[in-house]
Order: sequence, then structure tokens, then C-alpha cells
Amino acid sequence: MAERITGHTELIGLMAYPIRHSSSPAMHNEAFAYLGLDYAYLAFEVDNNTLEDAVKGIRALKLVGSNVSMPNKTVVGQYLDKLSPAAELCGAVNTIVNENGVLTGHITDGIGFMQALKDNDIDVIGKKMTIAGAGGAATAIEIQAALDGVKEISIFNIHDKFWANAEETVRKINEKTDCKATLYDLDDKEKLREEMADSYIFVNGTGVGMKPLEGMSVVPDKSFFRPELIVIDVPYSPLETKMRSMAKEVGCKTMNGLGMMLFQGAAAFKLWTGKDMPIEHMKEVLNIRYDD
Repeated sequence: MAERITGHTELIGLMAYPIRHSSSPAMHNEAFAYLGLDYAYLAFEVDNNTLEDAVKGIRALKLVGSNVSMPNKTVVGQYLDKLSPAAELCGAVNTIVNENGVLTGHITDGIGFMQALKDNDIDVIGKKMTIAGAGGAATAIEIQAALDGVKEISIFNIHDKFWANAEETVRKINEKTDCKATLYDLDDKEKLREEMADSYIFVNGTGVGMKPLEGMSVVPDKSFFRPELIVIDVPYSPLETKMRSMAKEVGCKTMNGLGMMLFQGAAAFKLWTGKDMPIEHMKEVLNIRYDD
């Protein structure tokens, strides 16, 4: 890294809290080095209270851009100049691009999720998905899945600050796509069991399973799973969450969020640099194996 940093090195950030667990800096910096690009990627602990000042810093310091993760995805748009159509539809941003001081928000999470499924030979098109979550990442997954052709989506969320966002997501999906979306209370575990029972895939799109909620699961016990159900946990730190462990015991095919992280990162990488991320090389570096 020291040999790469020069007076001309361009900076890209990652703004989230907590964030020290993230694999994104290693991924992007390795890709920059592999392609010989003079960029550096750093993680910054930024929450909602410091987000506005951090966005101002992107302009002031002339950063190329930044990734945005929890808890900032659904909040940061108000501080930007423009939103991509997908980001506007999702009401969330995970990638900021700085073009001569004009900050545009994009969302690549949904693209990354769907590409990771495809890369692991999982075909959810025309099938039913049940998903927990209504925050930035979950919403992006729900919107992109509907746009790509998932037949039905059952969305579960607790009655928190994201409930209204979930209601709006359901409305958008039902009005603007051919997918049928329904919202349920995540505290209704029997309804969760019922919807999972005839789903092709179950996705945990919440932060449950990662710090500070490590060791917890949105699914109470392994009786909710059946061997044919594909189970995806968007958190990837730790790699083996309690939910994935239970699903594996039953015989489910499972994935963590590393594949999604890789492919959403590749889409952001292209927005910043105009170059394709070296995917196969990055899989080796990050030790991404779908059977983990």
C-alpha cells in the first residue's frame, strides 16, 4: 500500500457504523492494486449524527466518492444533489459518486444480491421469496428481485422506523412490477413459518446475526427450515451466523453476504473508475466459496 500512495492518489470512502469488520477496504484496495489504478479506499465510522458533515467532506476533500452502509443508507439521500432512478425507487443509497462537486447517489445492493445468486446457480426468477427486513439493503433486494422477475415476495419486519418504508416498498412493487408483494409483522412467527413453508428462498436482510446482534437469529429455531429451502444471510461477519448454522443442520443450501458484497462492490467500482473489477481474482483473495 505504501508504495502505491502518491500525491496523486484518489480517495474513496466507506461511511457506516459499526464498520471495522468490513471486507470492502481489502476488496477495493486489492482490485486497485491488481489493475494498477491510483486509488485508495478507507473506512470511516460515521453514523446518522455525523453523516451530513461527512458528506460535506466528500465535496471539500474532493473524494471520488464513497460507499454508504448501515445506518446511513436510507438517510443520506437528503444530503446529495441527485439520485439514480434505482436509488430513488428504493429510497436508499449505498454508493456516492462525486462528479466535480455534484454528488449522485446510487444503489447497487440489489444488483449485487441477484448477481451473487446467479453466480451460485440459484434461479429465483418466477418463484417466491420470503425476506426479513425493510432497511436499505433489504429494500434494494426486494425492489431488484421484483424488477428481475421474482413472482412473489413476502416481506417481514418489526414495527420500527422502517415499517412505513416497507409499506411503501410493497406499494411500489405491486404498482410498478408484475411481482406480488405482501407485508407481515416479523413478531408473528407462525405467519413467518407459513410463508417460509412454500417459499423457494428465505433471506435475512436485517443486521441480526452481526455485531451488536451476533448470536441472534430472526428465525427462532430450525423447525422453520426444510431441506429444499435456500437460506441467505446478508450479514457476512461472522461468516457463520446462528441462522445459517441452523439451516445447515436441516440440510438447506445456504449463503452468507460475501457474494453480494463482492458484486455490489463491483458495480460501485465500475461507477467510480469506469473499469470492471477482476471478479475471479477477488474471489480468490477474499476466499469466497459458496459452500462455506
